[in-house]
Amino acid sequence: MHFSPKMVCETKIVADEHDAIPGTKKEPIMWSTPSSPSAAALSPAEAKLVRKDAVFIREFEREDREEVRRIFYEGIMERIPNSAFRGLRQQPKTQFIYAMLTVMCFVVTKSITLTCCAPFILMGARYYYSSKVIHNYLDYALHTDMADIEAYMKPTGSCFWVAVLDGHIVGIVAAQGREEDNTVELRRMSVDSRYRGKGIAKALGRRVLEFAIRNNFAAVILGTTAVKMAAHKLYESLGFRQTSQSEDYRLPGMSRSPLERLFFQIRYSRYRLQIREE
Repeated sequence: MHFSPKMVCETKIVADEHDAIPGTKKEPIMWSTPSSPSAAALSPAEAKLVRKDAVFIREFEREDREEVRRIFYEGIMERIPNSAFRGLRQQPKTQFIYAMLTVMCFVVTKSITLTCCAPFILMGARYYYSSKVIHNYLDYALHTDMADIEAYMKPTGSCFWVAVLDGHIVGIVAAQGREEDNTVELRRMSVDSRYRGKGIAKALGRRVLEFAIRNNFAAVILGTTAVKMAAHKLYESLGFRQTSQSEDYRLPGMSRSPLERLFFQIRYSRYRLQIREE
């Protein structure tokens, strides 16, 4: 049987133990558990001993809902310019099509002015369709699992955590168990843009890995459409290895119309970290 009767969703307190993301300084991380005192439960004397830059990672609570959804929303909204502009670097076929369209513009119109404007028109169209698709995806996500975050806390093998700094929620991550193949999926990882570069994302990722180990999962998997290489380097630094990649991924909410296919493409990568052999 893959799942134990009572899944473990907690860990010990650890401070000044993790490695920061390469290129950043080490930051203290403290794991909070139901059996361990959180920052709010510390006495004034004890609170003075806790450094202000200590980050607590604890399980999701009902009162966290709005802040969690805000961090998720803002993180996904960053994908609009990233997929429209940065993402084009990953699409050589699309670059070729746009170059041909620009040449055709000159051949048909014989206008240098219109030809010079063509790349800006194409980029504007990319931004429009990127915004349209991302907003549709957000609407889908905010009305499914991110509408009922507590659902992550109910089934065996799943959990949702928040990272707290100075009383503010600064990061989120979820783990969703899959009994059919005894894996757990790392989902919804995001860090408030004002608090990045402190190793918070890496600490959240390690929280999921520890959860998987404690609950006897065989592997941790994840899927990402992140354009920035920093996200992929983070997963690799945690021990994940890329298993597949798709250049024609369909996000929930996509219509796949010809114009949408021309102006919006996204690369989807799958990662896996094998914990133990089955």
